[in-house]
Amino acid sequence: MAYKFKGGVHPDYRKNPEVPVTVIAPPKQVVIPMAQHIGAPCKPLVQVGDYVKMYQKIGENPAPVSAPVHASVSGKVVAVEPRPHPLGDMIMAVVIENDFQDTPELMEPLTEEQMKDPEAILQRIREAGVVGMGGAMFPTALKIRGGIGKVDTLIINGAECEPYLNGDHLTMLNFPEQLLKGIELARIAQGVEKAYYGIEKNKQDAIDLLNSLDPAKYGVEIVPENVKYPQGGEKMQVKAITNREVKPGGLPSGVGCNVISTRTAYAIYQACCEGKSVVERIVTYGGSALAAPVNGLTRVGTSFAHIAEQCGGFVKTPRKIVLGGPMMGICATSLEAVNIKGTAGVLFFTEEEDKNIEDPVCIRCGKCITVCPMHLEPVYMYLYYTKRDFDMLEKYHVADCFECGSCTYNCPARMPLTHAFKTAKVMLQVRAAKAKAKAEAAAKEAAK
Repeated sequence: MAYKFKGGVHPDYRKNPEVPVTVIAPPKQVVIPMAQHIGAPCKPLVQVGDYVKMYQKIGENPAPVSAPVHASVSGKVVAVEPRPHPLGDMIMAVVIENDFQDTPELMEPLTEEQMKDPEAILQRIREAGVVGMGGAMFPTALKIRGGIGKVDTLIINGAECEPYLNGDHLTMLNFPEQLLKGIELARIAQGVEKAYYGIEKNKQDAIDLLNSLDPAKYGVEIVPENVKYPQGGEKMQVKAITNREVKPGGLPSGVGCNVISTRTAYAIYQACCEGKSVVERIVTYGGSALAAPVNGLTRVGTSFAHIAEQCGGFVKTPRKIVLGGPMMGICATSLEAVNIKGTAGVLFFTEEEDKNIEDPVCIRCGKCITVCPMHLEPVYMYLYYTKRDFDMLEKYHVADCFECGSCTYNCPARMPLTHAFKTAKVMLQVRAAKAKAKAEAAAKEAAK
């Protein structure tokens, strides 16, 4: 039985898991960004003119917080240069001319003995470039390794609470045994006896299917969760599964938990049992600019323009391209940008979905406070943001906002609350960096 967490909302989920998974045909060229994870970007391992194989490692950085990147097609490297990144800016990328042969370069699957060895599993997870594929993109091997000795509970996040998105649900339905094996490998690597798989009850077909496969033999317990956004947040999953509360500014490991996503667990299976690195994933495409929603198995490095073409083209001109779901997603800057490991959805929205209004006025109703899952007070945070009162913003713990968007969704005045808090956190980081630089300069001056 899952526990409840405070706040949350019930948006129109607009999910279409009944739409079967289709294969988005690989493009003539793929653009593989060297930054598809939190941490140090990779350095290209190939040069123009090199022939590369599918799954081949083409970028790496030995820094602890990093993850290798791999070729999603076979073919000739035609450019190594900055290209538009889906998260903005120009980022170094390897451009591969697709030969449409998909000639593979697979790693040897782990032996049965190696699959019992946490270190062998962790090394393979890193080598395969596995990151948090729920969107955070934190290197998974480092996340698991950092929790060894601290974590007694491993949680697999199967909530997929964002509207529109279906990739995790379809992974459960199409690869249930492989998914359970991937969870077992993550559990062994983490050094715990049991893993808990939290899945919202709107995926009852997946819950029933996974339970029919005797998950206990993999050391897994399926935990059906009530349907409420943002159930998929790490801290909400910890609360729902264990009833433990992560302290402000803390991490799940601080209360003995580690959380990985469904697609990440499946990627662990592919890396260890099939020798495959991360080069593709199921992505949901939707929004009123498309004729119909599509759940597409898509190669990393495929441009949004090619994806739209494969989905039948635009029936209306998109006004906004959102990566992820509509609640926490971010806007892409160009149709020439490409999907990466953390891209769970691409939504092409038109003016029909734009609910912004000019000069919104807060009516002090307090509805934002009632739905905040982090026990924050958005009405006051927004007030101090508009006044640029950084001391009060810190006092009201704006840094603890994880930008779920529940307050904005529930605001009758349509205040841009989430955007304000995102901006406020950046401003606080800049302020702190300036203060640190000033202090260091003063210390150097005093030392003269």
